[in-house]
Amino acid sequence: MKTKFQALADDRGASTAEYAIITLAAVGFAGLLLVILRSDEVKGMLLGLVRQALTVHT
Repeated sequence: MKTKFQALADDRGASTAEYAIITLAAVGFAGLLLVILRSDEVKGMLLGLVRQALTVHT
């Protein structure tokens, strides 16, 4: 039978829980970026950057 300390020291499954939390955080961040990038203001800024990058200056 395990003592209380041994039960608390058992970290089996901790890596899986950490990966799950990191995955949820990444999905949340991706969702936030998607909302930001869909806004008209950001689309205009990105389009301006692309146009400026593709413009040939002589």
